[in-house]
This record gives sequence, structure tokens and C-alpha cells, in this order.
Amino acid sequence: MAPQYAPSLRSRLTPLLLVLQTGFIIIYALYVEIDSNVNADGSISSSFYPTFQDVNVMVILGFGFLNTFLVRYGFSGSGFNLLVAVIATQWAVVLNGMESWYYRGKIRIDLRSLLVAEMCSVSALISIGAVLGKTNPVHLILIALLEVSGFVLNKWLLQSLLHVQTLNSIMLLNIFGAFFGLMLTWILYRQGSEQQFEKEKFDSTTGLFSMLGTMFVWMFWPSFNAVLVDNWTPGRKLGAVCSTYLALAVSAVTAAAVSVLSSPKGKLHLIRMQSCILAGGVAVGVSLPGIEHPWEAMIIGFAAAVVSTIGHRYLKMHMMLAYQCHDTCSILSTYGLPGLLGWLAQLLLQIRHCEDHTIAVRFAVFHICTLLITITLSLSMGVITGFLLKWSFWRPPQDKKCFDDQAFWEFPHLAVHK
Repeated sequence: MAPQYAPSLRSRLTPLLLVLQTGFIIIYALYVEIDSNVNADGSISSSFYPTFQDVNVMVILGFGFLNTFLVRYGFSGSGFNLLVAVIATQWAVVLNGMESWYYRGKIRIDLRSLLVAEMCSVSALISIGAVLGKTNPVHLILIALLEVSGFVLNKWLLQSLLHVQTLNSIMLLNIFGAFFGLMLTWILYRQGSEQQFEKEKFDSTTGLFSMLGTMFVWMFWPSFNAVLVDNWTPGRKLGAVCSTYLALAVSAVTAAAVSVLSSPKGKLHLIRMQSCILAGGVAVGVSLPGIEHPWEAMIIGFAAAVVSTIGHRYLKMHMMLAYQCHDTCSILSTYGLPGLLGWLAQLLLQIRHCEDHTIAVRFAVFHICTLLITITLSLSMGVITGFLLKWSFWRPPQDKKCFDDQAFWEFPHLAVHK
């Protein structure tokens, strides 16, 4: 017997996708052009392309495989990740180019603008981890559109009001995505989630594929953190790469040790460990402007792994029982807490390196305002999006169809069993 909500993909997903893509094509045809301010031999584009490809692999392959840990949600975890990423990127290109359109009448794009747009889409990919398996693809597309809009607005506010640099405003995507997703899963909470859904589990095969995604993200995270670092100061980009790698290496080792300590059986926990070994990259990405020495990055990576692993072990269940937040991928522990730790580390490091007391106080005030604006806007956009998605018109999957690919994908070999 076919799932009750299977026809909703035809009646809702298809029109939404066609309308969105047609709209994007029209906008790009009328207002978008490729920036031709490069050398005749294309040297700028060719030198930037390897880093662009690193980020592309991390976003599509890394996050795609990372979401395949659920035993019956592998198709959706990887397929919907690609769908959300490409739609969010196209939308982010338009939103990021609004200022250029206002002054020049055209949105000019190059590899850098595409890369910034793809980095903006990562905030949406982080958020859908909180509701992974409990939504349909229409929900995910709406989340992508609204969250990218909120994140680009947050980036514009920080750069306009507080004169925050582009790198610093974009690296807050981990905090923005985590708190946005947290509000989503709080509003979309399903009664009985504390008992764990029947299909909300992993096995050796899905765990292996998910670990593969973690490796992709781990390998390319230095490029992700360093790609927007300017070269005005010699060695700054190299320092960003080295700092990120060292923090990731320390967090991997620390996550393994703490995972064993927090396990009742004294063994490694695959899902817990693979999420927490990325904590160092998250924390260093946020605190990068304040890091001057390798040992600072290593200490940040160590602290981020400890906080993330303990949070994954104890905080996820506490958030569900106390606040009714069913965080499927534990994005609060993987991205939110390390992001906040990185924000705090940057504050302390910048004050420590500042010799003028007045400048230090001024920086602290602006830095705190940056966090308050980011969290306030992410929570607000999360609430708005959550209440929009609660509308029954979108046909959310039934509880028994959650975490199940068969609600959205064809399985011809299973047709004889229906």
C-alpha cells in the first residue's frame, strides 16, 4: 500500500521546484552577468578554482554523506542535501548581489561570489540536520530559502552597522545555522520523540558512509576557513590553513579520548565521534582573526572537542526531555557550542593582544553586539519558519513514515511486498 502522503511530492514539490527554477532563470537572464575583470589569460580564475572546488566537494560530498547515518534515510540524506545546496546557492547569489544591482543595474558574479553564496548555503545545511528525517523535501526547500535570506540579512547588518569584515560575518554561519535549526526542531516537535522513533538508528553500513562524509568535511575544512582570508598580510592565508588543520587534528584525538571516557562500556561511539572531530574546525573558523600562534589553535581545538563530545553525550537527551527539542544530528553540540566557544576565544585573544585599553573595551562591545544580533535574528527567523512549516498544507510525514526513504523515493524491488 502506497504511503498516505506520497502524492504530495507531485502536487507540491514539482510546482515549487519548477516555479523557483524558472524564476531563477529569468532573474539571471535579466540581471546577472559574469564579471570580466580578470587577466586576459584567466589567471585569477584559474588560481582561485582549486579552492572553490575544495569547498564544493566539502558541501556536496561531505555534508551529503554526513547525513546518511540513518539506517533507512540514506537516499534522502544525500539527495536532499544536494537539492537544498544548489537552490540555496542560486538564491544566495541573487541576495548577495542586490547591492550591485541597486547601484549598477546588474549582478556581477565570479568564482568568489559563487563561493560566498555556497558558504551561505552551508548555514541551511547545518539547520536541516536538526529536523533530518522529520520533514519532506518541500519543507527543506522553504527552510533553505528563508534561512539563507535571514543569514544574508544578518551578514548585511553586521557589515553595515558594526563594520564587521566579510570573513567574520560569514564564519558566524555555524552559530546562525545551529540556533535557527534549534528553534525549528522546538516548534516542529513531535509528541513521543523522547521514546526514539523506530527507524532513528544506524548500522555498520550507514555509519561507514557517514564517516566517509566526515572525512571529506575534515580534509577540506582548512580550505573552507581560509578561502576568504585576504593576502594583504603576508602568510595570513597560510596561517589560517595551518591553524585549522592543527585544531582539527587535536579535536579528532580529543574526541576519541572523551568518547571512550563518556561511554558506559569504555568503547568508541562512531556517530558521536564523527560529529565531534569537526568541532575544532568550527571553533577556529569563528576565532581565526584572533589566532596568532599554533598553540592557540590547538588549545581551541582541544576545548571544542571536549565541549562537543560531552554535549553530544548528555545535552541532546536533556534538550529533548526538558525543552522538547528533538535535534536529530545534534547540531547544537557539533556546530553551536564550538561556534560559541570560538566566539569567546576570539574575544579573549583580541583583548589579550590589544595594548590600548579603550580599543579593547570598544572591540568587546562590538563583538558582543555581533553575537547578540546573530542569535536574535537566527532565533527570530527560526520561529517564523517553524510556524510556517507547521501549516498542514505542506503535508508533513506521519510519525511512522519519519526517517524512511520509501515515503519519497521509488524502490521497485520492494513493490512485490506491498
